[in-house]
Amino acid sequence: MEYTVKEVLKMEVAPALGCTEPAAIALGAAAAMSILPDKNIEAIEVWVDRNIYKNALAATIPGTGGLKGLDTAAALGALGGDPKLKLEVLNPIDDELLGRIFDFLQADKVKVNLIPDKNGLYIKTVILNGTDTAESIICDQHDNIISLSLNNIEIIDSPLLSKRKKGSKSDLTELEEWLRDLTFEKLLFLIDDLDVDDMAFLEESIQYNMRLTAYGLKYGSGLGVGKTLERLVKKKLLKRDMILDARILTAAAADARMAGIKLPAMASAGSGNHGLTAVLPIWAVSRYTECDKKSLLKAIGLSHVITAYIKAHTGRLSAMCGCSIAAGAGATAGVTYLLGGDVHHVSGAIKNLTEDLAGIICDGAKAGCAFKLATAAGTAVQAALFSLQGVNVQPTDGIIGTSLEKTMQNIGTLSTQGMMEADRTILKIMLAKQFKEV
Repeated sequence: MEYTVKEVLKMEVAPALGCTEPAAIALGAAAAMSILPDKNIEAIEVWVDRNIYKNALAATIPGTGGLKGLDTAAALGALGGDPKLKLEVLNPIDDELLGRIFDFLQADKVKVNLIPDKNGLYIKTVILNGTDTAESIICDQHDNIISLSLNNIEIIDSPLLSKRKKGSKSDLTELEEWLRDLTFEKLLFLIDDLDVDDMAFLEESIQYNMRLTAYGLKYGSGLGVGKTLERLVKKKLLKRDMILDARILTAAAADARMAGIKLPAMASAGSGNHGLTAVLPIWAVSRYTECDKKSLLKAIGLSHVITAYIKAHTGRLSAMCGCSIAAGAGATAGVTYLLGGDVHHVSGAIKNLTEDLAGIICDGAKAGCAFKLATAAGTAVQAALFSLQGVNVQPTDGIIGTSLEKTMQNIGTLSTQGMMEADRTILKIMLAKQFKEV
């Protein structure tokens, strides 16, 4: 099966309110709740894979005044989420709902179960009201509801359900198989088919993500990494150039998003932070160069495509920081393209970034992600500039391959095989922190 760039963007790029892992948990609960006849909940039980658990553990949930936790996300989704909104499921949250949440959680009605050896994204939610039991299952993608059942009777006609036939491959699985088999040259040629609607959608992704940047810079949300970098410029301790500008814009957006500000990001490859990293460094560079809007939007389209391509190798969630190695690679590809680079420059830039950032761990979604996004954004611009100057990492270096395709295969092997024990260890450390002073 062949895919168009429009289909890739439709499957990989979408708005997401707050961290996608708590949003996915809330979506599963909201979907189960939607089929429950009597809304008087007695208990909610959730089962998740280790990466969903890790990424949702410390992420602030938007619109809640700082609430965190998998149990909170499930309760919010069940009591007030709208499953039709997908990853913006928690948009209806209001003060009245928040007032009810505290009592609900204190009544110990939510139990979260970790499935430590489950590979791949997985969320199962069961809601009981005494006489009825509703269940939802999300698999592969954060908003991919593959099963809904009431009292063990499967529901097959819900508009919330994935359209794939039972037992068949998901649309995402098929897309990722196709992406992995593409040559890098064919991957780049995809963006030549962007039409007017695609361009409008890509421009919207800038607007979504820059709203988060503006908020982060104005209020210093979260850790205030972006605002602090800007303050250092004003104090003349740093000089603002395109590398630092990319860091400031991207970090400020991450500050706002990870602080739970109720503004959606345009996500890429299932992650809002990936979306920020894939878009904002390119926008920053465009402010320092003479480029037309079409070239800018094609560069951002390329960034999303490359991000999806690398995630097809590394897996949706892993122990490696996808913002660094996947969205960072997308961003450096887009920056290189925007600055006039050809296929060899783009390939070299991605290899440069890979050599620099491979091995940065993902230790869950939290305020500190702003530091990692700042690093990824700045390195994306630097890697592009080096490649355009003829500085490229050689295939004799470490995990770098003789081609970009081979390099990405090596990254995939590192992520899916080499980092498995690291993933378990990271989660073990995070779980231990819940029961002792840190």
